[in-house]
Amino acid sequence: MTTENSRQKLIATLQLAYSGELAAAYAYRGHWHSVRRQDEREAIRIVEEDEWRHRNLIGEMLNKLGSGPKNYRELRATIIGRTLGVLCHVMGWLVPMYGAGKLESRNVREYETAARYARDCGQLDFIECLLEMAEVEWDHERYFRSCVLKHALGRRLRLWPSPPPKETIRHSYESERGGPPLSEELTCVAEQATRAV
Repeated sequence: MTTENSRQKLIATLQLAYSGELAAAYAYRGHWHSVRRQDEREAIRIVEEDEWRHRNLIGEMLNKLGSGPKNYRELRATIIGRTLGVLCHVMGWLVPMYGAGKLESRNVREYETAARYARDCGQLDFIECLLEMAEVEWDHERYFRSCVLKHALGRRLRLWPSPPPKETIRHSYESERGGPPLSEELTCVAEQATRAV
């Protein structure tokens, strides 16, 4: 794959992720308002904050690539996210937890793939941030999986495939790279960003 092909694939992946984070953030806003237990409300509220933070970071990356979001995806994401947020109030407890876990599992792979495209097109300053976002999504998936497994019916459901251990996110990337570990100088702007929307 050429550098330009990798760059175009990176842009496409980031555009999908950017709008996906919008839908997720709106859905989680409705989700945490729908649960009764305070610890669950707080955990899901923090997940919502992470989604807004990721969206801001992805927006910065798209800007650096001379690109931006797709307007039709943004509109669709807004409609889907807000609709799911409302449905969380009528679907009960288990369905939103299950849906969130399945979604977060997919997001781990999405950010890992984006990190590889960034490497292949020379956007090395994006890599650490993308891997960090994959790790955060891994934490989200683990949380929602644990919620589903606490439910009597949830333990009987066929769950989505479990992602590999968290440490493999970086280990697999490093082994593909064939070089020394990522420099600590390649830090994610997430470390400087606030967690507020």
